[in-house]
Amino acid sequence: MPPKTEFVKFLGKGSYGSVDLVKYIKRNRSSPLYAAVKTAQCEDYDSLQREIQILSKLKGCRSIVQCYENYKLEEDFDGNGFRVYKMVMEYAAAGSLTTFMDSYKDRKLPETMIRDFTRMILQGLVSVHSRGYVHCDLKPDNLLVFPRRQSYELKISDFGSSTKVGEDADSWEIDSPFVGSPVYMSPESVQNGVAEKALDLWSLGCIVLEMFTGEIPWSEVNFDDLAPLLLDGKAPKIPESVVPCDARKFLETCFARNPEERESASDLLLHPFLCGGKKTEKIVSGFSLPPLRLKIKRPPMKSTDISMKPLKLKIIPPKPPQFKKVEIKPLKLKIIPPKPPASSFVHVQ
Repeated sequence: MPPKTEFVKFLGKGSYGSVDLVKYIKRNRSSPLYAAVKTAQCEDYDSLQREIQILSKLKGCRSIVQCYENYKLEEDFDGNGFRVYKMVMEYAAAGSLTTFMDSYKDRKLPETMIRDFTRMILQGLVSVHSRGYVHCDLKPDNLLVFPRRQSYELKISDFGSSTKVGEDADSWEIDSPFVGSPVYMSPESVQNGVAEKALDLWSLGCIVLEMFTGEIPWSEVNFDDLAPLLLDGKAPKIPESVVPCDARKFLETCFARNPEERESASDLLLHPFLCGGKKTEKIVSGFSLPPLRLKIKRPPMKSTDISMKPLKLKIIPPKPPQFKKVEIKPLKLKIIPPKPPASSFVHVQ
């Protein structure tokens, strides 16, 4: 018997369809389940079905929003009797990164939190890119914040614009030359609309910059002037007074004019901004794994520094002398009679 559902509140709109918070009440009276339900009309069925298929390939991947109902769409009817389709996802109680930042003074997040969130986004991108997809619309509205005891977990959501690597994005048009949300788009995406992995890394740079400054990238630029600036190779300004040195270098890599110079999501996880200048193991794919732990490899010590653990002296006693065991037989006394004395007489017949 299916659980009883109860509408709680409206959460927002995605690339298509609306998202609501719904409470699922099980018949066995166990704790209710709160889920974010994305609802689409019949004309958007193909788009929603495509999104849930992409999410099914990312099932169990860290930093990616997960779905319920075994990654299948629910069929239902709206209040007017029209058929609708629903995708049931895990609910982020802290909302999107946009609303989360709004709760901070000047929308600026603490530096340690920025590092953690950046690392989580990159972990998600490793999963997406290793499966041959580009998200194409990475922005704070599509990043969900999940409270985890005394910390937070960030996950990538809304794969409605996602495209296979190397393919033309459906949202790109001549009169609106942006693959996703304009202020987070890269120069090459504006130029030809081809989805490449480096596009997501430019968008990541815009998000990291926004977490430091509290301001949306290109906030000082008119919308009509944005595309020419991007085509001219310009990047958002990085204020030195707000962004620390290692973070600036990270952003300069994300904003590299040549997409190949932005490296990869796996490479950026090794950047000093995220690991404090210490080398770590490279992540090559985004499988379902326990929380990522950076493993530091230290070079062998070449100096004569002996400030290590105190030496322990182990005394080994000498072995007792070993003698060959010889079996002693009882002695036998042999008596040899004396020879008779030689005679000087000659016997004569």
